[in-house]
Amino acid sequence: MQANYSIGLMSGTSLDGVDLVYVSFLENNRFQILEAETFSYSTEWLSRLKKCAELPKADPLLQKWDIALGQEYGRMVADFIKSYGIKKVSLVASHGHTVHHQPEKGYTLQIGAGQEIYQQVKIPVVYDFRTQDVVLGGQGAPLVPIGDELLFSEYDYCLNLGGFSNISYRQHGKRVAFDCCPVNTVLNKYANKLGMSYDDKGEVAKSGSVDVELLEKLNSLEYYQQKAPKSLGIEFVNAQVIPLIEKRELEVKDVLRTFTEHIAVQLASVVHQGAVLVTGGGAYHQFLMELLRAKRIEVCWVLPDKKLIDYKEALIFALLGKLRYEQKVNCLKSVTGAFKDHSSGKIAGLFN
Repeated sequence: MQANYSIGLMSGTSLDGVDLVYVSFLENNRFQILEAETFSYSTEWLSRLKKCAELPKADPLLQKWDIALGQEYGRMVADFIKSYGIKKVSLVASHGHTVHHQPEKGYTLQIGAGQEIYQQVKIPVVYDFRTQDVVLGGQGAPLVPIGDELLFSEYDYCLNLGGFSNISYRQHGKRVAFDCCPVNTVLNKYANKLGMSYDDKGEVAKSGSVDVELLEKLNSLEYYQQKAPKSLGIEFVNAQVIPLIEKRELEVKDVLRTFTEHIAVQLASVVHQGAVLVTGGGAYHQFLMELLRAKRIEVCWVLPDKKLIDYKEALIFALLGKLRYEQKVNCLKSVTGAFKDHSSGKIAGLFN
């Protein structure tokens, strides 16, 4: 079985919408993004998804919203297919929306039931990519690096600046990757306090001042001393980052300035030289990019075209779905810490 025409869905922790891509996979690890669109969450869904992280894993609401979000994703896919007149599609690959990520407790949860998506579109749906890796002793994250390995191997590093920043690169002949630090999960939270969805180009952050005490406390968090494999979830932000920030009682502009500096410090500690492909919403944070260029002048920070900046993760989940559908490895033990490479993800509708 081959899945050369796929639709990928990605919902990030920053809650800025659901990215959909329709992609054609060609020979020799080449690809073409044929269509792409971001679907915004309704106010009701934004409220629900923010609340999800506070609910225990056995809460009936999570089961209810898992089904309801799957139905919502199914409608998005159906609208996407109709809007662009898509005729050839082998599968849909959906990351779902992460509400809990606690691999140290053997648990990760992404809602948006794949069976419900399948019921809407009657196309095989690959979903729940992370659970199997956690069962196999891994972090369940990051999963994107196999796409970096196959599709973007010409770069020394691949850096995504989304709700969290994650990076991948080759070391001693193997692909390694990990989450570096929070990005938009924190920046957007404080921009929201000013009535903004996000800090456009980092202009508010640029107008603020660094709070040295807060910066030192952030950079001293124990996570940053850990070795890979390691990954972050919203639990880390809520339990460790936000309390440090709130204790300082700073103006929002100073919070944004200090946290942007924190991001730059953490990324500069990882990237040393070479070419870095930068994608994700944070790539548009011009002030952050200025800080990175100043801290690592020997590094070439490469911003690709807008479509790749916005949709790289959805593209790679389409690839992960294709690999799973074709029963090929899509999860690397060198990245997640699982005890073996494996092909992860459930498939809805394959034999229906």
